[in-house]
Amino acid sequence: MKRIILSGCNGKMGHVIAQTLSGRDDCVIVAGFDINSAMKESFPVLSDPQQFDGNADVIIDFSNPSFLPKLLAFAKARHIPAVIATTGMSDEQIEQIKAASKEIPVFFSFNMSLGVNLLVELAKKAAAVLSDSFDIEIIEMHHNQKIDAPSGTAIMFADGISSVLAQKPEYVYDRHNVRKKREKNEIGIHSVRGGTISGEHEIIFAGKDEIVTLKHSAMSKEIFATGAINAAMFLSDKAPGFYDMSDLVASIGG
Repeated sequence: MKRIILSGCNGKMGHVIAQTLSGRDDCVIVAGFDINSAMKESFPVLSDPQQFDGNADVIIDFSNPSFLPKLLAFAKARHIPAVIATTGMSDEQIEQIKAASKEIPVFFSFNMSLGVNLLVELAKKAAAVLSDSFDIEIIEMHHNQKIDAPSGTAIMFADGISSVLAQKPEYVYDRHNVRKKREKNEIGIHSVRGGTISGEHEIIFAGKDEIVTLKHSAMSKEIFATGAINAAMFLSDKAPGFYDMSDLVASIGG
């Protein structure tokens, strides 16, 4: 039985993870961390990680980027593996996560969906074949409560595609204030916010007289919860290091 600390437990994703875990018999939430310390589930909720005096095997974090320093300090002090699934991290914060992975096992991904991460690999293969004669654009759509734009997943797609191109492309987020033709060496990234969209991402390869599209639609937040839980189970007995969805996918495939 794996003992899990759920950071950001009173947020929307926290509630989804708690509900998903309630149907499993191989893991249990022993505590939650949240700046709002109201108890909405059966486990204790702490506003400060240092208040936790129990034992845990792994942390799942779906909180806020501002909570990262406290969380990493706690995880390193207690030598507890951490799955970081919070979105909107800055480049500096990602470097902090990588630095922490030298002391503890850390799992980090912009998106916890297995389907999304499979799509990254498909996009890389498509870009390797099509990039010479096709323009690449990415469209992402999320609910009207999402704060960051573009989504971390859209950046993950762009970074994956960029990794297989001969020349590093320029990411273009806004075209309205520059009146000129599209440059060849661009990846356009566009954000839509509205309603209760869980998450949709489309990668467009536009060539002469033909268009190839790759698309992923998230029908509920449960797919991200399931991915985070699987990552936690995978990470709980690993050595210190930086892990991501490619490692989890490889473990499933193996």
